[in-house]
Amino acid sequence: MKTHLVDGTYELFRHYFGAPPKKGPDGREVGATVGLLRSLSLLLATPGVTHVACAFDHVIESFRNDLFSGYKTGAGVEKDLLDQFPLAERAVAALGIVVWPMVEFEADDALATAASRFKDQPGVEQVVICSPDKDLAQSVSAASVVCWDRRRDIILDEQGVIDKFGVRPRSIPDWLALVGDAADGYPGIPAWGAKSASAVLARFDHLESIPEDPRQIGLPLGRATRLAESLGAHRQEALLYRRLATLRDDVPLVEELADLEWRGARAELEEVSRELGAEELPKRITERRDTPA
Repeated sequence: MKTHLVDGTYELFRHYFGAPPKKGPDGREVGATVGLLRSLSLLLATPGVTHVACAFDHVIESFRNDLFSGYKTGAGVEKDLLDQFPLAERAVAALGIVVWPMVEFEADDALATAASRFKDQPGVEQVVICSPDKDLAQSVSAASVVCWDRRRDIILDEQGVIDKFGVRPRSIPDWLALVGDAADGYPGIPAWGAKSASAVLARFDHLESIPEDPRQIGLPLGRATRLAESLGAHRQEALLYRRLATLRDDVPLVEELADLEWRGARAELEEVSRELGAEELPKRITERRDTPA
């Protein structure tokens, strides 16, 4: 059995910017929600997809905003997109998929928690995190937890993470702390770029293990000196950024693995589809209660 964990926030953003706009019968913009449902219906029709959950940022802000004032907020996000989050959550639930709407935590935290919880469950061959978000690369574990970019059909296992970022999954938060993440609103450490962070963390894994003596870093001395001096001057910021980048694996999700088994759409899907002006959607859904796990 494979367990598929969907980044609903990413999917909603993707369809908002990538699909044609669409107004519902009441005049609301619903194009991203319709695109999301069509995408998920294709996922459910894929052979071997039996257990699915979808996490959303019910609000953009989280506990991380209390840690760092510059962390991402909903400011600047189009109202037509923000207004679709509650609608999308209700629509995906009507599709029969378990929905995790995050308030204190982020959607990525829910996905990381579920991956950690379910990867060693009996019968689970693989947990597939459906997202290209680089933060989630830290949850990859050998081939038992992978990230799947559905749009480009790229799967990252542990070796894939190393090939892409130059570091092991466990070093991704340290890598992000040094490089920064503009999407999440923290800047990284001066003088450190992606190549420098990869070269150093490939040897030392974590910030605490990076030598203060530049001669021990293993790069040309001039470059190593600049990096060591910058990290020394900004160590507390680096540790804070790593905390921001580290996904939580203790989100209080109430569902057990068995609850994620897809048993068909709910009756509410017809009503939601009418609200969306997409009455054909229920016809796309094929119940597969007898699909082998």
